[in-house]
Amino acid sequence: MKRFRTLIAISISLLATAVEGQPRLPSVDQTRAEFEAVCKRLTEGDNPFFGTAVVSELQAKLAAGSLDPATEISLRMTLGVELIRLGRLAEAIEVGSAPVLAASPESRSSRLLLLAVAHLQLAEEQNCVEMQGASSCILPVRPEAIHRRPEASRIAGDRYLEYLRGNPDDIHVRWLLNLTRMISGDFPGGVPEEFRLPADVFESGAEIPRWPDIAPRLGVNPFDLAGGAVMDDFDGDGLLDLVSTSWHPCQPMKAFRNDGAGGFEDVTESWGLDGQLGGLNLMHADYDNDGMLDLLVLRGAWLGRGGRIRNSLLRNDLKRPAGRFVDATAAAGIAYPAYPTQAAGWADYDGDGDLDLYIGNEASESSLMTYGATGPPYPSQLYRNDGDGTFTDVARAAGVTNRRYAKGVAWGDYDNDGDADLYVSNFGENRLYRNRGDGTFEDVAPAIGGTGPVEASFATWFFDWDNDGDLDLFVNDYGAPVRSVSAWFFGERPESGQPLLHRNDGDRFTTLSTTIGLDRPLLPMGANFGDLDNDGFPDVYLGTGVPDYDALMPNTVFRNRSGEAFEDVTFTGGFGHLQKGHGVAFGDFDNDGDQDIYNQLGGAYPFDGFGNALFENPGSENAWIVLRLQGTTANRSAIGGRIAVHTRSANGVQVIHSLVGSGGSFGSSSLQQEIGLGRAEAIDKVVIDWPGSGSRQVFQGPIAIDTFYRATEGDPELHELELPRIEPGGGVSATDPETQEREQR
Repeated sequence: MKRFRTLIAISISLLATAVEGQPRLPSVDQTRAEFEAVCKRLTEGDNPFFGTAVVSELQAKLAAGSLDPATEISLRMTLGVELIRLGRLAEAIEVGSAPVLAASPESRSSRLLLLAVAHLQLAEEQNCVEMQGASSCILPVRPEAIHRRPEASRIAGDRYLEYLRGNPDDIHVRWLLNLTRMISGDFPGGVPEEFRLPADVFESGAEIPRWPDIAPRLGVNPFDLAGGAVMDDFDGDGLLDLVSTSWHPCQPMKAFRNDGAGGFEDVTESWGLDGQLGGLNLMHADYDNDGMLDLLVLRGAWLGRGGRIRNSLLRNDLKRPAGRFVDATAAAGIAYPAYPTQAAGWADYDGDGDLDLYIGNEASESSLMTYGATGPPYPSQLYRNDGDGTFTDVARAAGVTNRRYAKGVAWGDYDNDGDADLYVSNFGENRLYRNRGDGTFEDVAPAIGGTGPVEASFATWFFDWDNDGDLDLFVNDYGAPVRSVSAWFFGERPESGQPLLHRNDGDRFTTLSTTIGLDRPLLPMGANFGDLDNDGFPDVYLGTGVPDYDALMPNTVFRNRSGEAFEDVTFTGGFGHLQKGHGVAFGDFDNDGDQDIYNQLGGAYPFDGFGNALFENPGSENAWIVLRLQGTTANRSAIGGRIAVHTRSANGVQVIHSLVGSGGSFGSSSLQQEIGLGRAEAIDKVVIDWPGSGSRQVFQGPIAIDTFYRATEGDPELHELELPRIEPGGGVSATDPETQEREQR
């Protein structure tokens, strides 16, 4: 009866209208109760990711006895896998060690893999999770990252080696054997030569300083499953904060406020986010143009019909006394119909000065293990911002329902005609919807390129990779088998599965991959781009993985070589994290002029969580400029705007281009534009094309390099901002309270 009354209260809260005609918004407690009901449904039932019912059923069948050996073996093997899924590792090891399994030649290989995986997960739990450090789970394994409690990882290696004696061609298990011996401290001697990785496998000709993971030291590494990440200034104090989600339906969001003194404060509860449970992706935008950044949580992906869980549009009311984020989803008109999704994007597609929202939805049934979908795809939604805090779904009239299994969404004016075009990355052919300028779109991908990868695309974005003034497309391929990723490290070069760059050639896109250094199958999930070294060319961070129990592969980073090719800097830069990478956000959290990276880490199953990483940029000698844009006729954050910085150096004149936005479609970078200038010695001018309004402003000198500026639409001058420079872990090198107060206003 109590639960029934709670649901009634939630329904009344969502539908009632308060005084002055304003929709009544649910309280944190009401929101929590709503999502706790989802948590209960997914964890107590037979959900393949979180449900516990299957384990109970298997245990009951085994307890009943009177089973023939073949049936008992099958039940025990299935039970062992399910126990690993739930993180009940000691029980899984006990099941896998049962005499009936040990005595069965037929179950030998499966039993060895079961025990190896269980011990490997136990080793990670005892070492990487319980004692997470700056080098934990990062390749190549440094001495300080070798397990202090190596017993479980050593047993895992022994089981993998025993398996390989009978299955020597299993290249993925060869990879896992090498990894387990590295983390147990038994490499290379513990790996027979015929199974050993090449000696130079982690070497790279591309030099880059190592980026330390300082998340454990600063306490911004909550233990989560797969989710989203945002880095931006949510309280208006000039400092970038961190927010993340976990797709586990019972885990709340996490929020860390940058305290300006080198650390972060956990503000999850005070910001009203502790009642927001679950969420595979997270993004931000100022949808109501009030100068405060709002949040959008996306839910239900991978769950098919069971994933019809509403998203959350969280309005930022932090500037009010005792302010917090409030759940405005129902009041805004975007709560229902709810479809499973992890992909969305903000843009002012109709040029009216406020941000519209496209949500790319998935299918009614899905199977991640085959990287595909079955069942009819749900329609995607285009929510037109009505300017009064509400939205109207116009996807059907606009011609952008997609009706494919959407995995990524990106907006960008690829044809430079002044309005935002829409790219949808799908499992199946991708869409490039050209904005006709009259509220409708046409899919031009089949005619001008950009449809691939056609099997399984994932995170995607527009950026100007070669600084020629038009927008190119980056699309990640998620169709490679895990075996192909492992095989690459042993010298095999698969012909498919690599990320694709669709280069904008004006009238069509030319697809590039291996010819520009993208020569590896990677299985990227969360991914984004930024400028690692402030050379003015966007680099790429790819968080990798699949839900498989033993899918351990390094996250990968490619540095852009002046718009000519990419080079792999994963291992020299210290980015080769073995945990599954999801939300990736670039931003200058310490205000030193270069971009740092926040990576939300964790897998799909309850056993496979991990703490987030915060990679601190070690810096470079290159110049930079940071622009905080404020639209007046354009949307407040100028999302969709274009920036061209004209610089001079000893090498001549260079123009560096930037698209205003949060970057990739899985992870949300800071909306302040952190622009590297290479070896620039002076800035001649900054040109801003404001989105929607069609206005262009040219700001000319004196414009200083290595400086923060505010650019306001219609104001003829850039205004310098004296923001505090922070020493992570303690200390502020410069503060200006007056400037911070101005930023808050």
